[in-house]
Amino acid sequence: MNRKTLIRALAVVFATALTFGGTAYAGNANDGRPTVEKSESLISPNGNLKLEFRLQDGDKPRYKLSYKDKVVVDWSRMGFQLNDSGLFDWFELADVSRSTTDETWNPVWGEESTIRNHYNELAVTLRQTSSDRRMVVRFRLFDDGLGFRYEFPDQNNLVYFVISDELTDFSMTCDHTAWWIPGDYDTQEYDYTRSRLSEIRRLMEASITDNLSQTSFSPTGVQTSLQLKTDDGIYMNIHEAALVNYPAMHLDLDDKNMVFHAHLTPSPTGEKAYMQTPCTTPWRTIIVSDDARDILASRITLNLNEPCKIEDTSWIHPCKYVGVWWEMITGKSSWAYTDDLRSVHLTTDDLTKVKPNGKHGANTANVKRYIDFAAENGFDGVLVEGWNIGWEDWYGHMKEDVFDFVTPYPDFDVEGIERYAKEKGVKMIMHHETSASPRNYERQLDTAYKFMREHGYDAVKSGYVGDMIQKGNNHYNQWMVNHYLYAVRKAADYHIMVNAHEAVRPTGLCRTYPNLIGNESAKGTEYRGQIMPHHVTILPFTRLQGGPMDYTPGIFEMDMSRMNPEDHQRVFSTICKQLALYVTMYSPLQMAADVPEHYEEHMDAFQFIKDVAVDWEQSRYLLAEPGDYIVIARQAKVKEAGKDGDWFVGGVTDENARDLEFPLDFLEKGVKYTATIYADTPEADGIGDVKVQDSVQTYSITTKKVNSKTTLKMHLARSGGFAIRIQKVEGK
Repeated sequence: MNRKTLIRALAVVFATALTFGGTAYAGNANDGRPTVEKSESLISPNGNLKLEFRLQDGDKPRYKLSYKDKVVVDWSRMGFQLNDSGLFDWFELADVSRSTTDETWNPVWGEESTIRNHYNELAVTLRQTSSDRRMVVRFRLFDDGLGFRYEFPDQNNLVYFVISDELTDFSMTCDHTAWWIPGDYDTQEYDYTRSRLSEIRRLMEASITDNLSQTSFSPTGVQTSLQLKTDDGIYMNIHEAALVNYPAMHLDLDDKNMVFHAHLTPSPTGEKAYMQTPCTTPWRTIIVSDDARDILASRITLNLNEPCKIEDTSWIHPCKYVGVWWEMITGKSSWAYTDDLRSVHLTTDDLTKVKPNGKHGANTANVKRYIDFAAENGFDGVLVEGWNIGWEDWYGHMKEDVFDFVTPYPDFDVEGIERYAKEKGVKMIMHHETSASPRNYERQLDTAYKFMREHGYDAVKSGYVGDMIQKGNNHYNQWMVNHYLYAVRKAADYHIMVNAHEAVRPTGLCRTYPNLIGNESAKGTEYRGQIMPHHVTILPFTRLQGGPMDYTPGIFEMDMSRMNPEDHQRVFSTICKQLALYVTMYSPLQMAADVPEHYEEHMDAFQFIKDVAVDWEQSRYLLAEPGDYIVIARQAKVKEAGKDGDWFVGGVTDENARDLEFPLDFLEKGVKYTATIYADTPEADGIGDVKVQDSVQTYSITTKKVNSKTTLKMHLARSGGFAIRIQKVEGK
């Protein structure tokens, strides 16, 4: 072999080595250093999704996502701005690893009893040549979407560090349709707006409605989970999973280039996150499908969380409950015991010496009435709000010692209620409002949880209403994210389940800590007339992607003036839509939110709330279009007493009346069933005159023989719905 031939051969070998695994030459860098454009790709198990990664333009990490050969997220930047340097360029590809996982796991409770976790993984280790710092980007590509996160291994040149900004982008390919709420550091309690991305800026001001605590940050900032739809019918959902020791992520849109920038909730100093290696960020998630039902069926968020860390979960149980709540929300009753105190001093005030206001809802006699109702109708628990001292000046005063969590008002007999509930076979649910004073709550957590266990409470509804008492903090920064999880972990030590309101939106942590049995973290029923008809047709695509919501459905009286003549609001719904929410708004914790006397007026419709399960064997998503309608079928777990694998179907619509048709092909073939159908009548109207009760409260209940070959056609009134229980014919 002559010299020229040898040189050519060596060049071929060298080029081949560089391109193996997707690595290829890219020319010269701007500083004159030789650079290489390094690229890797990953395909989903079913082949529909393709992830591409490369280093380019100064060895900066970039990713791209395609679905069925269509780009859905174009080349997007990755990396961080640290307080002392950048961690976003001049990387070399130090290592690449690949793997495949295909497993199943069983949630303690959930929309199905078994979840498949199937993905292909690509992990790229990047070394920044200027600092000798290493960062791993781990991609997991599922059949229904992508998850990726940053990992920082133990290393000499990166131990403690501060993130000033996360530089993750999501580059949209066009001016998509979006269902969004304003980006906010303190609340998600907004109505959803449907618009083009280019319209967000114009519509933002009107979308920011009043809230007790709110901090918006940008005229184009929106929150996750963000639902999108392209003009050619591809649905995308952007969110995060496993939010631990890190601030919540929002999305700030560059509406000239249609690029979403990750925007982290800041600390009081303005910095975003304080890190210590080894550590990881939460997963950034993108769910993709050309079928809206696949978005609802996705379990990416749960699959990206760690397995359950609670060894014995036998004490964790889904439940249905009633409570002393709606009468306070409507103003019929009050949380406070007296009107005589302008300010409350928890350790010195003697509440037995003040005049009761006569409106306090959490009194012994009234609570026993709810316990009786729960026992008579097979409900598991009763929630009581306003039982403990401190409600007279609980909000808006920057008062740190705002509540005591063990001292009841004089008219609430803790021991007597405990005995009465136990005799009736009913569990009491504790209420802990913190008034956004987390340090006060943390100081009392052990005492409060011990008190709960001593008095038979195994679940607590916590709340964080108002601006953070520790000035400069927000509800969704790193410190508060850690607080919420601390409370959940501490509760597990006492075998207590947590339903946190006003906390950070969930990100699938209920897999790891299944005693996190519910959250609010969105506008729920308490907003009454401020909830638009489309709201519940969007939430399963957005807020519920992270975990269940304590939406508090079940309102039968839509005219609030019947509860309180001064409350002129109404609920935009029919009774059948309220029934449907027990199926479409998944939660293992379901409240029948209305007062007993309203249910007693419609006991035939109330039967569905009594019957519907709260834990499911499997779920089928029959029809769906975000913001328009949803129809879901769920099969009860056999272990649920009296349900024996029954199917329940719920459907809801927006402000438009609809006729929806769907097959029952999810039923067992060759088996006969009886369907009990709760339906809007032709004259029903969830938006009509609330004073004309027939328009909002009229419904029909019919039975029909069905099987797997049956197709049902259901009429839904404006802001209406339907609910169905399907039972096997005995002996078949």
